[in-house]
Amino acid sequence: MTRSGKRTWGKTTIGLLLTGIMLFPVYWMLNVSLTRDQDMRKSPPGLFPVHGTLAGYRRVLDEQLPYLGTSLVIGLGTVVLTVALSAPAGYALAKLRPRGGGVLSFLLLAAQMIPGIIMAMGFYAIYLQLGLLQSVPGLIVADSTLAVPFAVLIFTAFMSGIPGELLQAAKTDGAGPLRTFWSIILPMSRNAVVTVSLFAFLWSWSDFVFASTLAGGGAHKPITLGIYHYIGNNNQEWNAIMATAVVASLPAAVILVLAQRYVAAGVTAGAVKD
Repeated sequence: MTRSGKRTWGKTTIGLLLTGIMLFPVYWMLNVSLTRDQDMRKSPPGLFPVHGTLAGYRRVLDEQLPYLGTSLVIGLGTVVLTVALSAPAGYALAKLRPRGGGVLSFLLLAAQMIPGIIMAMGFYAIYLQLGLLQSVPGLIVADSTLAVPFAVLIFTAFMSGIPGELLQAAKTDGAGPLRTFWSIILPMSRNAVVTVSLFAFLWSWSDFVFASTLAGGGAHKPITLGIYHYIGNNNQEWNAIMATAVVASLPAAVILVLAQRYVAAGVTAGAVKD
């Protein structure tokens, strides 16, 4: 075997080992979701569900569907609100170049550094006055605050790469800024829209800090709080917990696989200039 061939095999082996390490928690989640609770009390628990059971998944279908539905509504609402706010903002920063645009971009970067728990406390105080605690709209607005700064930066980078000649041609034809944005810029920004939508959905789908702070005692809880029904002071129902985690992971995994081509194009847009 040549030296280059040995180097290739070495890199492949290291890559497989690292991949296996990173994917082991996923395997363990699947394993525990199929393992009976009494088998989990053994030390150590088995690496394979010898006496497999689907009891955890039956409990998910019986008890967790309302939480999944709430998470879906919150996720889709967050996507709509995030795109509606960030796409025009990205267009303005990329093409209209208003005064203070650089300062705004810096503030957007700084906003992503604020810990979520601090924002949650601020939202709690505001929602307490407005009566939005334990409500789905309140969670949608809160989750959008995490996604909008990132989304504006993605749209700005992507729209900066759109040729200015197209905007000039639209202006010559009598189109104003709003018509140009709606008819030209937005359709050409499909990859950025998909990227922003995916990240906004994933952030809201997996949110726990805002959900536990702003909707902990309400009737409409997302799936991240639904899992907590199986965790008590003296009892942890690991079979049901992991089955719920598996089911909750499926929508995000499927969406990510289907949209990965658009995400790759949207994230790298604007990184290389001609």
